[in-house]
Amino acid sequence: MGKNLDNKCKQCRRLGEKLFLKGDRCNSPKCAMVKRNYPPGFHGPKGRKRQSDYGLQLAEKQKVKKQYNILEKQLRLTMDQAQKTTGDAGKNLLRLLELRLDNAVYRLGFATSRVQARQLVNHGHFTVNGKKVNIPSYRVREGEVIQIKDRSQKSKAFKELSEKLKNQETPSWLNLNAKELSGKVLHEPKEGDLRLNIDTQMIIEYYSR
Repeated sequence: MGKNLDNKCKQCRRLGEKLFLKGDRCNSPKCAMVKRNYPPGFHGPKGRKRQSDYGLQLAEKQKVKKQYNILEKQLRLTMDQAQKTTGDAGKNLLRLLELRLDNAVYRLGFATSRVQARQLVNHGHFTVNGKKVNIPSYRVREGEVIQIKDRSQKSKAFKELSEKLKNQETPSWLNLNAKELSGKVLHEPKEGDLRLNIDTQMIIEYYSR
C-alpha cells in the first residue's frame, strides 16, 4: 500500500492552506500554518510566487489528494467515475470521496484525521453491517451501519471515545450513536455537505488536458 511520507505540516504550508492532516493539532496554536504561514524552504517568508493556470490546477488537485489521503491513481479512477455519472462532475467527485469508508470514520469522530482513520480501517477495527471491512476505499451506501468492533472498543485507541463523541458534530448524511460507537449512513452527501474550499472545475480542467 502506497502512502505519502512527506512532512504533513510542510504539505499545508506548500499549498498555503490548512489541510487538517494532524487532527487536533491543526486547531491549536502549534499549527504550522499559524506559526509559519509561508512556503517551506531556506528562503524564508518571501511570499508566494504567482502561479500559472496549470500551476493553480495542479495545486487544487494536490489539495484534494492530501485532504482525502489518496494517491494519484485513486483520484484519477474516482474522477473517471464522476464524469460518467449523471450530474455535475465536480460535485460527483466530492460525493464519491465523501462516501469512502475512511472518510466516514473520520466524519463520525472515530479518528482525529483521515490518515488515522485509514490506518484504523486497515487494521480491521470496523464492521459494516456486522461484517469486518478493512478496505479504506470501500464506498458506504445508504442504510449501512459502521461500527467499531466489540473487541476493538476495549483497546487503547478507542478508550473513553464515547465520552468524547458527546459533542461531536456530524454531517447531515450520517447519524452517530455515541453510546454504541456506531454510525448509520442516512443518504448520500448533499451539496451542503460537500467541501466548498475545493475548486472542482480546476481539477476537471487538469484532467481534461
